[in-house]
Amino acid sequence: MPYVMPSHPAPPGAPPPRTGRGGRRSRGARRLAAVLALVTGAVLAGPGTAGAAPAGPSAAEVRTAAALERVTAFGANPGNLNMYVHRPPALPANAPVVVALHGCTQSAQVYSDNSGLDTFADRHGFLVVYAETTTANNANKCFNWFQPGDTRRGQGEAASIRQMVAHAATAYGTDVGQVHVTGLSAGGAMTSVMLAAYPEVFAAGAVVAGIPYGCGVDVVSAYRCMSPGTDRTPAAWAEAVRDAHPGFTGPWPRVAIWHGDNDATVVPRNADELRDQWTAVHGLGQSPDRTSTVGPNSTRRDEYLSAGGGSVVEVNRVPGIAHGTPVAPGSGAEQCGATGTQHFIDSICSSHWITRFFDLDGGTVPEPPVDPPTEPTACWTADNYEHVRAGRAATTGGYVYAKGSGQQLGLYNTFVTHTLKESPAGHYVLADGTCP
Repeated sequence: MPYVMPSHPAPPGAPPPRTGRGGRRSRGARRLAAVLALVTGAVLAGPGTAGAAPAGPSAAEVRTAAALERVTAFGANPGNLNMYVHRPPALPANAPVVVALHGCTQSAQVYSDNSGLDTFADRHGFLVVYAETTTANNANKCFNWFQPGDTRRGQGEAASIRQMVAHAATAYGTDVGQVHVTGLSAGGAMTSVMLAAYPEVFAAGAVVAGIPYGCGVDVVSAYRCMSPGTDRTPAAWAEAVRDAHPGFTGPWPRVAIWHGDNDATVVPRNADELRDQWTAVHGLGQSPDRTSTVGPNSTRRDEYLSAGGGSVVEVNRVPGIAHGTPVAPGSGAEQCGATGTQHFIDSICSSHWITRFFDLDGGTVPEPPVDPPTEPTACWTADNYEHVRAGRAATTGGYVYAKGSGQQLGLYNTFVTHTLKESPAGHYVLADGTCP
């Protein structure tokens, strides 16, 4: 489907614009919201094709469309979202749930048609709930991941998605203890929102080309989060998550992170910051316990393990792709999805591995072989200002801390110089006088 940047009113039959949380918006507030939606939506959507008409659906898309069910009454719906479900032909009792959140300019149907999630829902017997936003909420159909009124517990779009999960339990008999969430881009950022705002609801989540929770609160900070990325310490990121549901003590959701190495829209630094956020929430360090490669393209996986040896946080760095959901069209056991729509990239079937991370595949897939230890990728000698600028360190309270190890490097200025050793990728330790 060509990507069009909507700048016109919602088409006939679309839901009416919201009047705000607790009262009618002023004309100025509505105008500001439209500007924020259009600007941020355009960035997250990627290159557009202004004026192009959507392509007609293929026969496969028509068949898939018939399988998606529209749910019209699932709760108060304060975020004005649409709910669809993909229900396998033989959905078992107490089935798990995966909530799927599309990217900008996309729809529930587009995500269903291309992501490959429905393939594994049919194969392994779980319900997929597709939440969908509209141009009434955001001119480019982005989830409003950067607007506080939509990202807080009990409010806006986040509350609507929570109501969909509750409705699935009563209407389809799903297991409230096996609820998961995943999404792309703005949907990936909204996945972070759901994991932070409702940690008691979700057992696990998978953020694809997304952003840490608490990064963007307005259009300016949203731009910064996407590129060049916002650098904070693991402790600061973890505090943002804990503040989303004060008093919650766990267990926290497990989190998988997927990001393309060549993503220029939501830069790969966001994968590092997401890792820092969720490892710190779980009380883990930022040095991986297990490193491996998966899939035909040797996607690099770092795993951070619980005391019992289970993977709590994992980072999957997909080589050679830009902004989008990695898919691998075909009928093989590890293949899925379609690439006829922008931002679904022929690479690796991320939905296969996400299903596995969610423990929904029946444990039928063997563990990938663990890579042998590797030598340090690089040594870097620079002042503290340059280390922070290059993403090797973070600054807080006027001091600089090495990414990964958390070692303090001194004051944030150009006068203090240190050598950092990177081992493994993204993990830096102080190495003054020890690097070749």
